[in-house]
Amino acid sequence: MFPEHTPRPPAVRAAEVHHPVPLTPAVPAPAPLVAVQPDTVPAVASVVLPDGRVVTGYAITPAHPDPATVKPAVSRTAVNVAVGGVGFLAVCGGLLMLTAFITALTALITQLIVLAAVVFGGFVAVQVFTGKGHKAGTTVNIRRAVIKRNHFHS
Repeated sequence: MFPEHTPRPPAVRAAEVHHPVPLTPAVPAPAPLVAVQPDTVPAVASVVLPDGRVVTGYAITPAHPDPATVKPAVSRTAVNVAVGGVGFLAVCGGLLMLTAFITALTALITQLIVLAAVVFGGFVAVQVFTGKGHKAGTTVNIRRAVIKRNHFHS
């Protein structure tokens, strides 16, 4: 073989090790602290840890939230929804009563119309089917009729 075409052993490189770097979250800059002179100097407390170390510092009282920022037990939205539901049920009951009233009124009007038809029809039937010999009205007896020039002469 040719010397320029001989394979070379691969170059040995040092292994690169990458260590993960934790990302710190973007936190807004803290508000500047204003030095406030306390009314009394707080007491210094010392705590002995189980391994024998002593930690000394000021006792911190827990912060109590303002009474105005305490959230109510029930949200206003839930109260509004509940009140709206009660109002809707009241309206539905009223609409149901109104529907029943309209139905009853329609039935009454229908019965009155049927009653009027029966009474009027009975009156007409009595007038038609009565067998009286003399009826009210004018009786005309025609004995001899003479018709001249499209005129009736009696």
